[in-house]
Amino acid sequence: MKLPICIFDAKNAVLCPQCENKVESGEITKADVDASIILAKIAKKNTEIENFTMHSCKEFQGNFVLSFAKNDIMAIRQSRTLYRTLQEQFEGKIWLVEADETDKKFIEDLFFPTKILSINSVWAPGGIQKTKAVVSGRWTPRFPIDTEKVVEIVKNVRNLDIEIEFEDKR
Repeated sequence: MKLPICIFDAKNAVLCPQCENKVESGEITKADVDASIILAKIAKKNTEIENFTMHSCKEFQGNFVLSFAKNDIMAIRQSRTLYRTLQEQFEGKIWLVEADETDKKFIEDLFFPTKILSINSVWAPGGIQKTKAVVSGRWTPRFPIDTEKVVEIVKNVRNLDIEIEFEDKR
Protein backbone atom coordinates (compact mmCIF):
# COMPACT_ATOMS: atom_id res chain seq x y z
CA MET A 1 0.00 0.00 0.00
CA LYS A 2 1.23 3.47 -0.84
CA LEU A 3 0.04 6.37 1.30
CA PRO A 4 1.00 10.02 1.91
CA ILE A 5 2.55 8.93 5.23
CA CYS A 6 4.79 5.95 6.11
CA ILE A 7 3.06 2.57 6.31
CA PHE A 8 4.47 2.10 9.81
CA ASP A 9 2.95 5.43 10.92
CA ALA A 10 -0.41 4.56 9.37
CA LYS A 11 -0.58 1.15 11.06
CA ASN A 12 0.39 2.56 14.47
CA ALA A 13 -1.51 5.87 14.19
CA VAL A 14 1.57 7.82 15.34
CA LEU A 15 3.65 10.08 13.09
CA CYS A 16 7.42 9.81 12.82
CA PRO A 17 9.46 13.06 12.75
CA GLN A 18 9.71 12.93 8.95
CA CYS A 19 5.92 12.67 8.46
CA GLU A 20 5.37 15.24 11.21
CA ASN A 21 7.55 17.67 9.23
CA LYS A 22 5.48 17.00 6.09
CA VAL A 23 2.33 18.01 7.98
CA GLU A 24 3.94 21.11 9.51
CA SER A 25 5.32 22.25 6.13
CA GLY A 26 1.92 21.79 4.48
CA GLU A 27 3.15 19.09 2.09
CA ILE A 28 0.37 16.83 3.44
CA THR A 29 -2.76 17.64 5.42
CA LYS A 30 -4.38 16.25 8.54
CA ALA A 31 -6.99 14.68 6.23
CA ASP A 32 -4.18 12.80 4.43
CA VAL A 33 -2.96 11.45 7.77
CA ASP A 34 -6.45 10.49 8.98
CA ALA A 35 -7.35 8.77 5.69
CA SER A 36 -4.04 6.88 5.67
CA ILE A 37 -4.68 5.57 9.19
CA ILE A 38 -8.23 4.52 8.23
CA LEU A 39 -7.00 2.68 5.11
CA ALA A 40 -4.28 0.89 7.08
CA LYS A 41 -6.92 -0.20 9.61
CA ILE A 42 -9.20 -1.52 6.84
CA ALA A 43 -6.25 -3.27 5.14
CA LYS A 44 -5.76 -5.45 8.25
CA LYS A 45 -9.11 -7.13 7.49
CA ASN A 46 -9.27 -6.67 3.71
CA THR A 47 -6.18 -7.78 1.78
CA GLU A 48 -7.42 -6.21 -1.48
CA ILE A 49 -6.66 -2.75 -0.05
CA GLU A 50 -3.03 -3.77 0.57
CA ASN A 51 -2.26 -3.03 -3.11
CA PHE A 52 -3.95 0.40 -3.23
CA THR A 53 -2.24 3.73 -3.79
CA MET A 54 -3.86 6.75 -2.16
CA HIS A 55 -2.32 10.00 -3.34
CA SER A 56 -4.23 12.45 -1.14
CA CYS A 57 -7.37 13.22 0.80
CA LYS A 58 -9.10 16.59 0.93
CA GLU A 59 -11.68 17.12 3.67
CA PHE A 60 -14.22 19.89 4.19
CA GLN A 61 -17.72 20.07 5.64
CA GLY A 62 -17.93 16.30 6.16
CA ASN A 63 -16.88 15.44 2.60
CA PHE A 64 -13.75 13.39 1.95
CA VAL A 65 -12.32 13.55 -1.58
CA LEU A 66 -10.02 10.54 -1.85
CA SER A 67 -7.53 10.55 -4.71
CA PHE A 68 -6.55 7.01 -5.74
CA ALA A 69 -4.75 5.35 -8.64
CA LYS A 70 -7.07 4.53 -11.57
CA ASN A 71 -7.05 0.73 -11.01
CA ASP A 72 -7.89 1.18 -7.33
CA ILE A 73 -10.95 3.30 -8.12
CA MET A 74 -12.15 0.66 -10.59
CA ALA A 75 -11.74 -2.05 -7.93
CA ILE A 76 -13.72 -0.02 -5.37
CA ARG A 77 -16.51 0.77 -7.85
CA GLN A 78 -16.82 -2.88 -8.87
CA SER A 79 -17.19 -4.05 -5.27
CA ARG A 80 -20.13 -2.57 -3.38
CA THR A 81 -18.95 -4.24 -0.16
CA LEU A 82 -15.52 -2.60 -0.46
CA TYR A 83 -17.14 0.78 -1.11
CA ARG A 84 -19.46 0.34 1.89
CA THR A 85 -16.52 -0.67 4.08
CA LEU A 86 -14.68 2.53 3.12
CA GLN A 87 -17.78 4.70 3.55
CA GLU A 88 -18.50 3.27 7.01
CA GLN A 89 -15.00 4.16 8.27
CA PHE A 90 -15.20 7.84 7.29
CA GLU A 91 -17.35 10.24 9.31
CA GLY A 92 -18.79 11.86 6.19
CA LYS A 93 -19.46 11.14 2.53
CA ILE A 94 -16.52 9.87 0.49
CA TRP A 95 -15.92 10.93 -3.11
CA LEU A 96 -13.50 8.88 -5.21
CA VAL A 97 -11.40 10.64 -7.83
CA GLU A 98 -8.50 9.59 -9.98
CA ALA A 99 -5.14 11.07 -9.05
CA ASP A 100 -3.57 13.61 -11.44
CA GLU A 101 -6.55 13.77 -13.79
CA THR A 102 -7.85 16.69 -15.82
CA ASP A 103 -10.60 18.97 -14.51
CA LYS A 104 -13.05 17.22 -16.87
CA LYS A 105 -12.20 13.75 -15.56
CA PHE A 106 -12.34 15.05 -11.98
CA ILE A 107 -15.92 16.28 -12.52
CA GLU A 108 -16.89 13.01 -14.23
CA ASP A 109 -15.50 11.04 -11.27
CA LEU A 110 -17.62 13.07 -8.83
CA PHE A 111 -20.76 12.27 -10.84
CA PHE A 112 -20.03 8.54 -11.23
CA PRO A 113 -22.10 6.51 -12.27
CA THR A 114 -24.17 9.29 -13.87
CA LYS A 115 -23.18 10.18 -17.43
CA ILE A 116 -21.89 13.67 -18.17
CA LEU A 117 -22.83 14.77 -21.70
CA SER A 118 -20.50 17.76 -21.90
CA ILE A 119 -18.19 19.93 -19.85
CA ASN A 120 -17.39 23.34 -21.27
CA SER A 121 -15.27 26.17 -19.94
CA VAL A 122 -15.60 29.81 -20.93
CA TRP A 123 -13.65 32.86 -19.87
CA ALA A 124 -15.82 35.67 -18.53
CA PRO A 125 -14.72 39.31 -18.47
CA GLY A 126 -12.13 39.94 -15.78
CA GLY A 127 -10.30 36.66 -16.43
CA ILE A 128 -12.83 34.50 -14.57
CA GLN A 129 -13.23 30.95 -15.84
CA LYS A 130 -16.74 29.49 -15.73
CA THR A 131 -17.35 25.76 -16.22
CA LYS A 132 -20.67 24.21 -17.17
CA ALA A 133 -21.45 20.50 -16.92
CA VAL A 134 -24.49 19.01 -18.66
CA VAL A 135 -25.72 15.85 -16.93
CA SER A 136 -27.62 13.15 -18.80
CA GLY A 137 -31.32 12.78 -18.01
CA ARG A 138 -33.58 14.79 -15.78
CA TRP A 139 -33.17 15.99 -12.22
CA THR A 140 -35.55 14.37 -9.75
CA PRO A 141 -35.70 14.51 -5.96
CA ARG A 142 -34.32 10.95 -6.00
CA PHE A 143 -31.20 11.94 -8.00
CA PRO A 144 -28.40 10.08 -6.18
CA ILE A 145 -25.81 12.87 -6.21
CA ASP A 146 -26.05 16.14 -4.28
CA THR A 147 -25.20 18.62 -7.04
CA GLU A 148 -24.67 21.44 -4.52
CA LYS A 149 -21.96 19.38 -2.81
CA VAL A 150 -20.34 18.70 -6.18
CA VAL A 151 -20.23 22.47 -6.84
CA GLU A 152 -18.59 23.01 -3.42
CA ILE A 153 -16.07 20.20 -3.96
CA VAL A 154 -15.04 21.47 -7.40
CA LYS A 155 -14.68 25.00 -5.99
CA ASN A 156 -12.64 23.90 -2.95
CA VAL A 157 -10.45 21.24 -4.56
CA ARG A 158 -9.94 22.62 -8.09
CA ASN A 159 -10.85 26.30 -7.58
CA LEU A 160 -13.33 26.22 -10.48
CA ASP A 161 -16.73 27.89 -10.64
CA ILE A 162 -19.07 25.25 -12.02
CA GLU A 163 -22.70 25.35 -13.07
CA ILE A 164 -24.59 22.09 -13.40
CA GLU A 165 -27.48 21.63 -15.83
CA PHE A 166 -29.51 18.60 -16.73
CA GLU A 167 -30.23 17.45 -20.29
CA ASP A 168 -33.98 17.51 -19.67
CA LYS A 169 -35.15 20.62 -17.87
CA ARG A 170 -37.17 20.15 -14.69
